[in-house]
Amino acid sequence: MQYPRNILQPVFDYLKKLETDLLHRKKSLAKEDPFADASRLNDNASDDTEAAEQFGHAQSAALGEETSDALKRVRGAMDRVDDGTYGKCIKCGEMINTDRLGIDPTAEMCMDCAKNVK
Repeated sequence: MQYPRNILQPVFDYLKKLETDLLHRKKSLAKEDPFADASRLNDNASDDTEAAEQFGHAQSAALGEETSDALKRVRGAMDRVDDGTYGKCIKCGEMINTDRLGIDPTAEMCMDCAKNVK
């Protein structure tokens, strides 16, 4: 069984908006990264300023990685909508519970398989 494309169109539209939001977030995080400012290399900052910049960079990097992972999941779900496999577990091939998809439309495994992965 597979979901008809017309039923999945609102899901695809939501995923497309989510993709756009995540791309904007990546750009914003890149701008907020203190290491993005090349002039910081010449500023002879005090130790506490340098520590704050290091912390800001680490935080931006972590959030950027989290955003990239979310973007991969969203694009994977969009691909599954396109190829007609959306809603099927990639491990066992069974249908994923619609409540699970409602909570996380990027879910690619049923609960049983997801439990066994972690």
